[in-house]
Amino acid sequence: MKKIFSNILFWLLVAIILGIVSGLFIGEGGVKGVMVLKQIIGQVIFFLVPLIIIGFIAPSIASMQGNTSKILLFIFAVAYLSTEGAALLAIGMGKVVIPWLEITEATSLAALPQSVFNLEIAPVMSVMSALVLSIFLGIGVSWIKSAEFAKLLEQFRSIVLLLVKRILIPLLPFYVASNFCLLTYRGFLPQLKIFVLVILVAVIGHYIWLAILYAVAAIYSGKNSLKVLKKYPRAYFTALGTMSSAASLGVALDCAHSCDLIDDEVADYSVPLFNNIHLCGSVLSVVLFVCAVSQVLYGSMPTVGSMVVFVLILGVIAIGAPGVPGGTIMASIGLITTILVVPGAPGGHLGDSAAAILITMFTIQDCFGSACNLTGDGALTLIVNTYVRRNHTKIS
Repeated sequence: MKKIFSNILFWLLVAIILGIVSGLFIGEGGVKGVMVLKQIIGQVIFFLVPLIIIGFIAPSIASMQGNTSKILLFIFAVAYLSTEGAALLAIGMGKVVIPWLEITEATSLAALPQSVFNLEIAPVMSVMSALVLSIFLGIGVSWIKSAEFAKLLEQFRSIVLLLVKRILIPLLPFYVASNFCLLTYRGFLPQLKIFVLVILVAVIGHYIWLAILYAVAAIYSGKNSLKVLKKYPRAYFTALGTMSSAASLGVALDCAHSCDLIDDEVADYSVPLFNNIHLCGSVLSVVLFVCAVSQVLYGSMPTVGSMVVFVLILGVIAIGAPGVPGGTIMASIGLITTILVVPGAPGGHLGDSAAAILITMFTIQDCFGSACNLTGDGALTLIVNTYVRRNHTKIS
């Protein structure tokens, strides 16, 4: 029972229910109070976004400590290509599946009253500035091989993680409840069933991408990659239970060690790396959910050009995401609300209501995304193992 009450998914589900129920009966005075709550919490959440990006991207890059060996670059390349491929698959699924689901804009929504309070807490920098600063900091520290600065970045990561765990995560249920309350008040309730279908579509997308990854691994290695896949059910179901790739790392290593197609030294080096940089399932879910939420709220999906830019940057953002619960969506929410161009949306971008729905949808399916990430690591490890054997490269 204690584990249930400490689970963020449980509290988000409670928040959704309370938000919907209160939205059905709340009056205009109550709506104004909910609007104030949503506005304040939203300002805090979006203030933390640049700090999250810096706190998790910079230390990850700095930890390379100037090691630019072929094997390390190869690992980063295949992880990034897999993540980008999953994102492009999600865009394609969004373009094909969402029209088939007949998702249309939620029209005739009631207007909200004028807000009685407005508090602005401006982020210290934009999302793009935070990303560029993170990359430059990480590269600079790795170039000068400064143990002191690397330690400072790791300490900053720890600070940000505590801010997320003790401030952001506890605030999320209140933010989600206030958004669903206002959406229900406006008459959005009939559209909610669509999001359940989209989550199911995302899980199907995970299986499709895993099939593609293991097919590519079989072609590249010339081996039967199913022998690797058969070793991974334990890792998959462990990730389902823990909702975390990082928490399931030990099981994933054991799965890789038990396969005779993968050398132990390759597994020991590549599996932990992939665990932190390969987030194909999580990224696929984010991109697909963005398409669906945008279609429901504004009657159109983001432009293809802005989606391509978004997924290219998202692949970099995702590097440090395993360090925080729901990290992929939390680290990318700033990009979602600034980079994506949505025709018909106020200001041309997704708003905070979209952000709240996306956070909720992602959290509900996070266990499946983590399981996809972890299982996909097996295919990439087989690819790396083949590369090492063919090039007679030593694991450093």
